[in-house]
Amino acid sequence: MDIWYLIMEIVLLLGLAFLFGVVAQRLKQSAIVGYLLAGAVLGPILFNKAAVQEVAELGVALLLFSIGLEFSFGRLKRMGGKAFLIGILQILITLFVFALIFAILGPVQQALAMGAIIALSSTAIVLRVLVDRMEIDSIHGRNALAVLLTQDIAVVPLVLLVTILGHGGSVQQVIVHIFKTVAAAGGLAALFFGLFYIVIPKVLMTGNLFANRELVVLLSISAAIGSAWAAHAIGLSPALGAFIAGMLLAESPFATQIRSDIGSLRTLFVTLFFTSIGMLANPAWLIANLAEAVLWLVLVFLLKAGIIYFICMRFRMGHLSSLATGITLAQIGEFSFVLATVASRGGVLGQGQFDMIVTVTILSMFLAPYMAAYAHPLSGKVLSILKHQPPFKKKAEVSAATQPPASRIFIVGFGPAGQQVADVLLAEGFSAGVVELNPKTAAMARKKGLPVHMVDATNSEAISHTGIKGACLVVVTVPDPRSAQDIIKNLRLFAPGSIIVARSRYNIASQSLKDAGADAVVDEESTTGEKLAMEVMDATHTANRDALGCALAGEKP
Repeated sequence: MDIWYLIMEIVLLLGLAFLFGVVAQRLKQSAIVGYLLAGAVLGPILFNKAAVQEVAELGVALLLFSIGLEFSFGRLKRMGGKAFLIGILQILITLFVFALIFAILGPVQQALAMGAIIALSSTAIVLRVLVDRMEIDSIHGRNALAVLLTQDIAVVPLVLLVTILGHGGSVQQVIVHIFKTVAAAGGLAALFFGLFYIVIPKVLMTGNLFANRELVVLLSISAAIGSAWAAHAIGLSPALGAFIAGMLLAESPFATQIRSDIGSLRTLFVTLFFTSIGMLANPAWLIANLAEAVLWLVLVFLLKAGIIYFICMRFRMGHLSSLATGITLAQIGEFSFVLATVASRGGVLGQGQFDMIVTVTILSMFLAPYMAAYAHPLSGKVLSILKHQPPFKKKAEVSAATQPPASRIFIVGFGPAGQQVADVLLAEGFSAGVVELNPKTAAMARKKGLPVHMVDATNSEAISHTGIKGACLVVVTVPDPRSAQDIIKNLRLFAPGSIIVARSRYNIASQSLKDAGADAVVDEESTTGEKLAMEVMDATHTANRDALGCALAGEKP
């Protein structure tokens, strides 16, 4: 094919993706949905699907390369074991449940592949919505983030699983293939380790070459694309090679700069990835099998939401937050397309199954922004309809002696901000009751000798058993604005005479906290601005003030 003709197709496709992305944003959708629709509606008519998909495969590799850069071993350790455990359980249980369902309808290999595909959720869409709505710091936002990050890491082993399923053969042949794959991946990792930790650092540090921005940009592009090519050359998934390279580079001194330099290139190829995925859609299949598609869409939503709800409940996340997490993640994600394509190429999925899973995935991604945006209020309505009684009510009625003693001051949320408030109160001779759901921070409060109530303060039934009715002062330090509003409203209901001091992480949320009933609001953004301004003025009142003034004026002292 003429290279200029391919470039023309790519430019047109990117232009259409831009237009559809703008429309999607106007409709309060993620721009990604617009990219998918651009590919589905106009892609097959105007473009060479095979050529664009080959370019898009590189986009997947770059996406995993950038994800690998974010997953340094230090960061993974800081996430904590519980976050990983929740994500791992979600993947394994979802895969198992849907594999059982599909095992009734077809071969075991096909059932396992379908379970793996459905186990993943949409990182790109969900995180964008949570950040835009300032809910990333809410309980269900943090839960969703932990699960999504674990899913991103799990993409690589799931790709290997689906690839192995495609090879088939006897148990011995499967074991041999696994051994060869692991050995190839290990050899590739060793090669990358030698390059990124020994050869390249020595070269760039010699003569201060690292200061040359162009060389670092070239390193970024070469590492991202070269790792994908190297993996393909030895028979591995290009995405796997790129992910390994990203993980190794994340520990290098060049990681921060490489993340920045690869950003624009990643945007280009990822856009091509989503538009090419849209080309896989089969509108004719959807029209002919609309009832089946809707049935699977509803089944995926209910089962995934239910599975995640019960896992979170096992970790004592609270009914409302657990259900909100489940609803937020109850869709099929972008990496599921990768698994579906690998399964189709390996003969694991037939054309009918492939059309079905691609269609349901696109539909679920279209609904994903609404699921993430309305997860919290919808969870509250569902629980109120079911008239669910939280387990802590029964405990409160059984034995009041087991409850912490009543306090006149309460701190809701015992993160860093709440801990500082507690330290000041203790230094002045005051004690305070603590309302906290996180077991780790609750344990820190107990070490300080503070009574702890492990309940969800957004739940009016729960907070009524904390003794907060007799409080005269309550400090609300939770970072999530929506949760803080709900808590303040509950406080005004049960402790109308108390003084409420609230933390506002964002300036835009300050007024809503006051409207909810807070007497005083500490605006983090304004406070930070004031502190920065003070530091700037202190810098201007240095001993060398005349020199600074001349420098600011562009004159010599």
